[in-house]
Amino acid sequence: MTALKHTESVSAKDNVILVGTAKTDFSKHGLSPEENAYVKKQVAAEEHIINVNQYNRRIVVYIEDKKKEGFQTIEACRKAGSRVCGIMNTAKAESATIVDLTGNTENILAFTEGMALANYQFIHYRQDIKKVANSLKTINVHSKKVKAKDIEHLQIIVDATCKARDLVNEPVNHLNATDLAKEFEKMGKEAGFKVEVFNKAKITALKMGGLLSVNLGSIDPPTFTVMEWKPKHAKNKKPYVLVGKGVVYDTGGLSLKPTANSMDEMKCDMAGGAAVGCTMYAIAKANLPVYVVGLVPATDNRPGMNAYVPGDILTMHNGMTVEMLNADAEGRLILADALSYAKKYDPELAIDLATLTGAAAAAIGKYGIVAMGTADKKVKDKLKKSGKEVFERLVEFPFWDEYADLLKTEIADMKNIGGPVAGAITAGKFLEKFTSYPWMHFDIAGPAFINAPYDYKPKGGTGVGVRLLVDFLTNIKN
Repeated sequence: MTALKHTESVSAKDNVILVGTAKTDFSKHGLSPEENAYVKKQVAAEEHIINVNQYNRRIVVYIEDKKKEGFQTIEACRKAGSRVCGIMNTAKAESATIVDLTGNTENILAFTEGMALANYQFIHYRQDIKKVANSLKTINVHSKKVKAKDIEHLQIIVDATCKARDLVNEPVNHLNATDLAKEFEKMGKEAGFKVEVFNKAKITALKMGGLLSVNLGSIDPPTFTVMEWKPKHAKNKKPYVLVGKGVVYDTGGLSLKPTANSMDEMKCDMAGGAAVGCTMYAIAKANLPVYVVGLVPATDNRPGMNAYVPGDILTMHNGMTVEMLNADAEGRLILADALSYAKKYDPELAIDLATLTGAAAAAIGKYGIVAMGTADKKVKDKLKKSGKEVFERLVEFPFWDEYADLLKTEIADMKNIGGPVAGAITAGKFLEKFTSYPWMHFDIAGPAFINAPYDYKPKGGTGVGVRLLVDFLTNIKN
């Protein structure tokens, strides 16, 4: 993990990033007259990142890029931080100091966040780690406005996001359902939240027919992890319940994924569960005054053993029956059991996160999260605001009752697929049947795992959802 530190001084030997505006005088910050003239020329040409190589160190000037909406300016700072991270690693710098010449706390923190998130790597299985590892280890922040506690809070968020990325990137031969639960237990011990893991016998006793059915094709047992953060100073009496899909690998079951390369990324199908566990880690580490419960049902979905087959009738945790017509629509089955279990908490709000449908990914790609649900407009607006602030934007889909008609079947209470149209929405309507409280569904299939680096997001797992949820829960009012 990249270390973030608040510093009171800047050495003449430090690699420095000067953050200012087009009107800032940079001449007092280690630039020679010639270098200062060069910076002025680049500023006049409307360049925003200016790299000065002093051979024994780097000085990078960043000119804040003002956008029409505030959240877009903040995101521009993150993107700039990502580019500067690359400059520092190319220069083999081990540390760099961000010098705030604007006094804009939000922008400086965003720039720092972008640098730190861009510095992430998943390389621990490589033998040539020393050769390929980024040189940058420490990012210092020198600012009159940004406080040490701000940097400490940002460190927690960056670490939690990177932990989620690690979990998503781990292959199933190193992270099955039991391993995932153990990782949550480790995080609970480190951060101070309660963790209880239900084994197969307990899951059977709870009659979680969705989770048990998906697990029938696997030699590894399922798990159901319950996490709780309930500080004495919590602002809410009824908990916010977070539910994450924990399919550690998805072959599609007997409805085997048919297209070329369609299984290559399926280790990422537990990205929702990773986001929930790592959000719990972050809010406990930050000692947020909010009561939160996290639930992660976990299994792999394989066609072996006594795998469930299309046409099977499943009895869920709440007693509803489901005609299973597609074994690759498994995520909604394990989430349904978890959402039904969540009723015992009488949630203030429940939010589930899942790499649930290709339809969601096809609709908006990697650029946002498909959202729908029954929460009131005020809550939805707050979630959308958090989505903009961290640039994990929510796109709310229609949630009309007519979509539920597509799930009707003559031989059970419902079926697990709705046909060729509106696949993301019918998946949401399926889940709605297992809720009786304010609820939102986030389909993160598009942004959870990407094939190439994108700004401060690496190839592979992105950790999407963690920063959004932490921002939302940080801003909970009484």
